[in-house]
Amino acid sequence: MTKKIDDVDITILNLLQREGRIKRGDIAKAVNMSIPSVSERLRKLEKDGYILHYTAVLSPQKVGLDMMAFIFIDLESSSFDEDLIKHAQEEPQVLECHAITGSGSHVLKVRTPKTVDLQNLLHKIRSWPGVKDTRTSVVLSSAKEHQPLPLALSTQSRSNRSKKAT
Repeated sequence: MTKKIDDVDITILNLLQREGRIKRGDIAKAVNMSIPSVSERLRKLEKDGYILHYTAVLSPQKVGLDMMAFIFIDLESSSFDEDLIKHAQEEPQVLECHAITGSGSHVLKVRTPKTVDLQNLLHKIRSWPGVKDTRTSVVLSSAKEHQPLPLALSTQSRSNRSKKAT
């Protein structure tokens, strides 16, 4: 069962999503709490699984991973789901793996340096157990990527804040 979080926790999570290196003192000021109180909330958010890990978002182009594609996969049967997931998790060029509805059973988000590398990756994926067919969409440009999750403060809290502001 997921533990309930309050608006202070949501504010902390939103701040961290926007700036992962934000100092605890800056968080404390933003939520009007002491640094030890913020540290305790962060510890609980980590322990309860709200914060999975801290990371840096890299420029794919700067690190030589210019090509992004989505690979839609049809499996021979759902009995191959676990095999596909295992292979996707082990393949470093696969950034994401999702079970989907519609055309195909899974979609992979991948990044490779060049077209030839994408071609080699597709050849490898097609050799995975149970893969019946693949369809690939190469990304030409991205207008929105690596966005924070849309966490909203509760309606009651927003209305209380507006009353205080008047």
